Amino acid sequence: MRVIAALSELKLVARVSEALNVTQPAVSKQIAELEKIVGVPIVTRDRNRLFLTPIGQRLADHAKQALGQLDRAALDIEAMASGVSGAVSVGVVSSVAPILLPGAIALFKSGTPQANIVIKEGHFVELFPDLEAGALDLLIARIWQPQELPGIDQLSLFAEPVVVVAGRNHRLAKQIDLEWRDLVDFPWLMPQANSVARRAVDALFAENGLTPPSNTIASLSLTLNLALLEAIPALGLMPQRLAQSHAARGDIVTLPIDTRGLLSEARCFWRSDQVEKNPTLSFFLKCLHIATEDL
Repeated sequence: MRVIAALSELKLVARVSEALNVTQPAVSKQIAELEKIVGVPIVTRDRNRLFLTPIGQRLADHAKQALGQLDRAALDIEAMASGVSGAVSVGVVSSVAPILLPGAIALFKSGTPQANIVIKEGHFVELFPDLEAGALDLLIARIWQPQELPGIDQLSLFAEPVVVVAGRNHRLAKQIDLEWRDLVDFPWLMPQANSVARRAVDALFAENGLTPPSNTIASLSLTLNLALLEAIPALGLMPQRLAQSHAARGDIVTLPIDTRGLLSEARCFWRSDQVEKNPTLSFFLKCLHIATEDL
């Protein structure tokens, strides 16, 4: 199951082999065995790349679902056997919290109902000193210009574009051909002035030969931002999944403008010595990993 699931993402036998830590002949053998079982080809070959047939893709989808259930079962059994309790404190940026945390916390509380979790929202620059000082066990944030941090371990969780959004009645809402210079003179809902996200947004305007907007409202509140997008002709930034959800309700529209991978990667950070010392943190990290598989 893991071979076909990995193949659907990685396309190359060499990459599947490396990801699963098995030999390439072993991968090819398992593909052949699966084809023998189902009785039809599950891959097509184009030079050194493999592509799943429609039946192969359906098989991969079922494999991913089954593997997800197995991972959740293993997590649940581990939690019961270890008797994890205690607490974990998590700092998170607002653009990640509603996407990732509900699923991770549901897994966490299902496996360890006696353990507690504390969530603190903010931006990276604000939260990172708390992580270093031990006031936070874990920090989850979108990153810009990633770098190694002394004494801190980090893990990439998922990648998701950030998009530009406007209220449904905004005069740009129905435009199909926009450039960044068309956007700069409107009010903008922005990240906090001293945040990593704000520096990334300012750099994006600079890359497009523009001075960052001067008419700004710095707000981390999703509820407030949605209300402002309806009340004034403002523009803002929102994770793609969240934007699609609110657009489907008719709250906002996504503008057709390229954000060039702005803040698309989310990572978690923790102090290097803490996982072995804090089993509750270790368990929550496993919950995060499984939750990201559904994104």
